[in-house]
Amino acid sequence: MDLLSHRRLFVLPIIALIGGLSTGTLRAQQVVTVGMGIQNTTTNTVTTGAVIRQLNLFDQYLPKDGKYANIRFQLDWENFTSGPPVTNAMMANKLQFGTMGDYPLIVNGFTFQNNPDSKSRLIAVDAYNLFGSGNGVVVHKDSAYYQLSDLKGKVVSVPFGSAAHGMLLKAMQDRGWPADYFQLVNQSPEVGSTNLQEQKIDAHADFVPFAELLPFRGFARKIFDGAETNLPTWHGVVVRTDFAEKYPEVVVAYIKAIIAADKWVRSDPKTAAEKIEQWTGINKEVVYIFLGPGGVMTMDPTIKPVLIQAAARDAKVLQNLGRMQDFDVNKWVDDSYIRKAYGELRLDYDAELKKTDNYEVTGHDAFCKKPITEPRKAGEVWVDGEGIMPFSSAACTLGAYADFVAKGKKIDVAYVFDTARGIKLFANLAFYATGSGGNAIAPFLLKKDAEDFAAKNGGKVLSFEEALKAVGSGG
Repeated sequence: MDLLSHRRLFVLPIIALIGGLSTGTLRAQQVVTVGMGIQNTTTNTVTTGAVIRQLNLFDQYLPKDGKYANIRFQLDWENFTSGPPVTNAMMANKLQFGTMGDYPLIVNGFTFQNNPDSKSRLIAVDAYNLFGSGNGVVVHKDSAYYQLSDLKGKVVSVPFGSAAHGMLLKAMQDRGWPADYFQLVNQSPEVGSTNLQEQKIDAHADFVPFAELLPFRGFARKIFDGAETNLPTWHGVVVRTDFAEKYPEVVVAYIKAIIAADKWVRSDPKTAAEKIEQWTGINKEVVYIFLGPGGVMTMDPTIKPVLIQAAARDAKVLQNLGRMQDFDVNKWVDDSYIRKAYGELRLDYDAELKKTDNYEVTGHDAFCKKPITEPRKAGEVWVDGEGIMPFSSAACTLGAYADFVAKGKKIDVAYVFDTARGIKLFANLAFYATGSGGNAIAPFLLKKDAEDFAAKNGGKVLSFEEALKAVGSGG
């Protein structure tokens, strides 16, 4: 072989390589920024925000071939403390996706319906409680107020336009109270929490997790739970239609990430709660009461008819107050993206749509030595360094708690379930009532419910400490 031939063999592959690079890899890549409006401290929304961001789940599902081969999506995660500012940023086209509570979602859809550039559509649900629990009203722990009617004429703060604001308006309408029944003031969760702690206001109404977080942190007591409205509360995800129609596969990818985030939490709820505490600053014990087994909230992205029916009723509440005009909730819902996501993951969307059950407390009660057969009568004790242990009843939970203390073990927190509504409670913040002869121990969220139970059953109302003494260490 002569030198010229040798050079040709050496050069041709280089030329071929350069040609390939010039038509493929070296082509200028288009960068598309996607604004994600999330709420880190709103526990309902962590599986559509913080979890996905920290685990890079969205990136795992983003399309990378076909028309997307030369597009790189830059995710711009923006954190908000409530829903209304998310809507403002979406209207300004600074955000393409937004996650928020039920009342803000409805206002979002209504606000967009006359926008000439884009509409918004509901594409998935974050989490929900079918009875309205999650929103609540708290007072200072030393307050003399124990029910909503005690607050007549008092200063009650709430983030205006939030799910909690909607809950409060619904509660007032249900009772026939006038608009000035309370002295309502607009305060963010952070401001309201500080003012309540300093006793500058009489009560604070808020969405998840604050009605549980503030009592857990030791300076507040819940006197009203959203479950008393008997109307589902939930958070959901909306998207601008101009973005969704241009990049439908990206919308599908986001929903797949939500499904993966929900699965991640359920697979190890204790570890998930600990990680979410690191990412959001919300105490792990509070995260767990919402998202752990039997938690206040059910993680489920499917768009259930019962939630849309509740949204229509929410819209009526706002219309009756003159806060918005007619809004067709059904036209605002678009389940095409979530159905496609479920289909591509080989999941049965219609089957999941029919389910409303949460995952529950299970296992064997090591204290009373029996299996857990009635999850909503069970309890759990989180022992520092040992994990979260399940028990079959409130009495067994309290007995185990007392036994752990007697053995010198440190307890992070204990959980029981409200006898009247099945809501997961912090055991040390519950009211307890005994049954006939003092044999039964029934936990309650609200003092009046415990008093009613005790009166009907010939028992008495006990504090947490009194309930511990009543069960002793014998279960």
